[in-house]
Amino acid sequence: MPETPSPSSVQIDAARLHGMMDAVSRFGGGGDGSMTRLALSAQDGAARDWLGAWFRENGFTPQVDRIGNQFGRVDLAGGNAPTIMVGSHFDSQPNGGRFDGALGVVAACEAIRAVRASLAERGLRSACNFVVANWTNEEGARFQPSLLGSSVFAGQAELAWALERRDGAGIAVHEALAAIGYAGTDTVPVPDAFIELHIEGGPVLEREGKRFGAFTRYWGATKYRLAFLGRQAHTGPTPMAERRDALLAAAYLIADLKDMVADYGLDLHTSVGRLEVFPNSPNTVPSEAVLFIELRSGAPAILEEAEARLRTFIAAAAARAGVGSEVRAVDLRPAGAMHPGLVRLAERAGARNGAPPRPLDTIGGHDAISLAAVCPAIVLAVPCRDGVMHHPTEFATPEDQAFGTQVLADMLLLLATEGLAALGTGGEVR
Repeated sequence: MPETPSPSSVQIDAARLHGMMDAVSRFGGGGDGSMTRLALSAQDGAARDWLGAWFRENGFTPQVDRIGNQFGRVDLAGGNAPTIMVGSHFDSQPNGGRFDGALGVVAACEAIRAVRASLAERGLRSACNFVVANWTNEEGARFQPSLLGSSVFAGQAELAWALERRDGAGIAVHEALAAIGYAGTDTVPVPDAFIELHIEGGPVLEREGKRFGAFTRYWGATKYRLAFLGRQAHTGPTPMAERRDALLAAAYLIADLKDMVADYGLDLHTSVGRLEVFPNSPNTVPSEAVLFIELRSGAPAILEEAEARLRTFIAAAAARAGVGSEVRAVDLRPAGAMHPGLVRLAERAGARNGAPPRPLDTIGGHDAISLAAVCPAIVLAVPCRDGVMHHPTEFATPEDQAFGTQVLADMLLLLATEGLAALGTGGEVR
């Protein structure tokens, strides 16, 4: 039987971890703690170059697939052995924070390196190979939809369609990939499990004094790109009764969506996070208003009902403002559960470090949600100050970053010594 790791069987290097975080934060980072590293931008390209160089210097084999997902592979068990993939993403929101996504990539690098060293020191052969993943366009800030790279990887989005997604300036994904040198050609197989470390993005861990969490359930999301279509006119002489104000219709709808959540308690979140107005002049009645709408819930029935009500609200707002409407895109992501075997593995590794994971729901999307459709997947969480994410004040303490990475390393060591039996279910895809 393989040796069962003791709590001290693998030890990450916290100083090395923080040095890597500091290094990658230079690409798109501002002096106020902000991060603007949009997907496939020059800043993202520089961060990817840094990661690729790190892979080569540390004995990882770099790979890039056709949607630009970046990987670093370590073969410790041979070609027919199971593969465990670990990682997150480097792209950020505009004026976002430094830890969302980047911590998961850097932690994966450090955890795998620590496990490899531990096995070598004890003369043990791993039961698994390991891969670091840096996914393309997780945030969806520059190209829509979000989770683009992981969705293509998991077969939930067509590659040709994804490569033609365009940003606000009309630049296509395939053009942006070529511009930064990441239009890859490698074929990377689906792993036998995927693990992602992330900051919580909520207040629960900090509020309860917990050091570590595991997202056991993920909410579904329904995302609309909707246009209200009015008539451009002068805001001075045009009589109020004759105006066809597209932005007014948007305002009615935004208010209706906010009011709707009162009917569902804590089980529904709604938002309009982006609004594009044309011609966007202070003395011109807007002829077009494009809304990026989100409905989120952990209950499929609530999400379905909320979408039906959204369509009713759209019609009512358009009629009230005297404008037309056009649904230009709909993105549906169902609710679900993370893999129970990986939850149990997180519990084992957390207990070894004196902090069993606090079960959590993830309301925001993660690449692990895409991967959950094709292999066992989970997102682990460390606290973030005041629950803030997508803002320059986003912060996780060095101690919490290191603790989460240590638990991650212990999970990987259990997989390395026990194989997929560590999941308790043979690791089969649900």
